Amino acid sequence: MNCHLKPFVAAGIALASVSLVSAPAPLAAQSSSYLQCVPYARELSGVDIYGDARTWWDQADGKYARGRRPQEGAVMVFKPHRNMRLGHVAYVSKIVDSRKVLLTHANWSEINGRRGQIERSVPAIDVSPNNDWSEVRVWYHPIQGLGRTHWPLHGFIYADEMSQPQPAMPRVRGPVRVQPSREFVNAFARFSR
Repeated sequence: MNCHLKPFVAAGIALASVSLVSAPAPLAAQSSSYLQCVPYARELSGVDIYGDARTWWDQADGKYARGRRPQEGAVMVFKPHRNMRLGHVAYVSKIVDSRKVLLTHANWSEINGRRGQIERSVPAIDVSPNNDWSEVRVWYHPIQGLGRTHWPLHGFIYADEMSQPQPAMPRVRGPVRVQPSREFVNAFARFSR
């Protein structure tokens, strides 16, 4: 990422809230040599969309609810911008306040000189003039702070499928928790060593 970056402490979020998992080995199912954001966000969120991150917003239309407000368990969908031509997707792991969330995502920061790393509970801040989550600044590990680049967003894809009939049971409020598949757990086990 060719960003001009600013110290994260100035944003007023404790550095202790950031955790990382190094992912040096490739995921067996991937064709590239490092972990991509798409399969990671898909597995965490349960949003069953495939293809480049830049296609997720349009693919979700009519299948999943979409919107401009973050929710825990939703997928934040970045528009292609600058050197990020394929877009990016990230799992919203926590809402901090109306302008701050914590993301869990893969292949954003270089960590120890390597791409394809997993970052857990890293901050993203809404910097849009109208507080509509159309632009964010995101934690960038090499400088231990938020980057100054304003990354444009499509918005958020919520894990509730629109086109599937829902069972007759009460709606549970809060984040959607998806039990990862055994294959997913086994594939990522080596990354957490």
